[in-house]
Amino acid sequence: MTTSTTIPTPPGPAVAARPSVRGSRPVTLIAMCLGAMITFLQITATVSALTTIQRNLHVDPTTLVWIPSAYTLMVASVVLSAATLGERYGRKRVFGAGVVAMIAGAAVVAGAPSVTWVIVGQLVAGLGGALILPNSLAILGATFTDPHRRTEVITAWSAASGIGLAVGPLVAGALLRHHQWHSVYVSTIVLGLITLVVAGVGVVESRPSAARLDVPGLLLGTVAIAAAVYAMIQGGKDGYTSPVVTAAWIIAAVALVGFVLVELRASAPMLDVRLFRSASFSAVMVVAAVSLFGFTGVAILLVLFHERAQALSPLDTGWRMLVLFGSYALVAFGAGRAIRRTGFKAPLTLGLVLGAVASFALAGQGPTTSFGARWALFALFGAASALVVAPATAAALASVAPAQAGMASGAVNAARQVGSVLGSSLLGTLLTTTMVADLPDRLAAHQVDEPTGSAVRAAVAAGVSGDQPLPDPVRSALAEALTSGVQAGLRINGIVFLVAAVLALTLVRNRPHRH
Repeated sequence: MTTSTTIPTPPGPAVAARPSVRGSRPVTLIAMCLGAMITFLQITATVSALTTIQRNLHVDPTTLVWIPSAYTLMVASVVLSAATLGERYGRKRVFGAGVVAMIAGAAVVAGAPSVTWVIVGQLVAGLGGALILPNSLAILGATFTDPHRRTEVITAWSAASGIGLAVGPLVAGALLRHHQWHSVYVSTIVLGLITLVVAGVGVVESRPSAARLDVPGLLLGTVAIAAAVYAMIQGGKDGYTSPVVTAAWIIAAVALVGFVLVELRASAPMLDVRLFRSASFSAVMVVAAVSLFGFTGVAILLVLFHERAQALSPLDTGWRMLVLFGSYALVAFGAGRAIRRTGFKAPLTLGLVLGAVASFALAGQGPTTSFGARWALFALFGAASALVVAPATAAALASVAPAQAGMASGAVNAARQVGSVLGSSLLGTLLTTTMVADLPDRLAAHQVDEPTGSAVRAAVAAGVSGDQPLPDPVRSALAEALTSGVQAGLRINGIVFLVAAVLALTLVRNRPHRH
């Protein structure tokens, strides 16, 4: 298999016109990399600001999980249809609309007077991210037609995503040191405006095609994902068998069945569910979802651990998280070339196993554990996650017919985003429920009297923090309870990674690239 199959030209007859200005190809690459950066910067900047947002807006723990989850939920729901929109109406046009939506969403969050408006802004920004991701890849695929050059620019695009992840905590930490949490989202607005200018200068439009938007598939898929995620998040607060949560599970199941039936009958389906007849393709989808399940979920756990259990500032937390995100960016840059020699199984399996090892090792950290004893584990987890990114895309393409390569690539993107929303929601919910359950014993162990203990438990459940400094026994109990929640999430992530590693080793079809 040649390197041209590593990142395919997206489906459909739309082909980019030959660049009309000297230097427009480099400018196109810069614009698409900026687009990738903005979509991922939004994730980690938001995670870094969670503690400050909760304190300022008095957000309860369950609702707090919705702030990062709302963004990834919208991306996961719309990303497949966004590719069809680009083919129908022009990839540059839809990419630009996505950047505008990112700017608008960030502006809504920046001016949000309540958590409701924060979540609304995150949903709008998530719509923008969904429009940007597949169309930026499609523009690069249509602009850089040489297979070797295309692989290089897509590798640069992947590394730009990692840079966005790495920069987010630093930007958020620096702004939070001097300004309110609203200022964090100004960075998205500024980067979005720069992206619009660069794209307007050097990116040429693709010819629109006659591709149809799969509206029933879009609606049913969105409902299925949204209902399932709502059930998982709200179930942590109300119980997974409560009437409302049970109703959400039923809606998700019905919508999923309807989605499958509609896609089987559609002449131009958003996702051809027959692809899942391939055991290799199905396994790759699970692996792709698991990679961002762990990466996003573990990032949230570690940020909250540093800011709450260790009482570090957002900027100090950002410097520590830079080790994780920086190693991700560096390894992602080289992983695409490595699979030409190793095939898919080796990096996928190795990345998942190493990610599990790092997760289990990080679960041994406590509130007093120094960063010097943990930084190597941060780097290991970031590198392990990056090992899965490019091989998962290539393995998905090797599992289907060449004519379905574009759809397979879109499905991998969607699986990653579904994994991301599941990671932030499930591991975040596990943290809060474990912390609340463990807190009474921790308070008792530190001999906190019952009236004070009751007040602390009520404040934690409501997401309220007072302005007065806490007594040392209360602060220690809270740090230990939160650490127990972080440890539980890391152990679950380690188990999930190991299960995915077994799937990768036994089911993924291994087709190393040939020169």
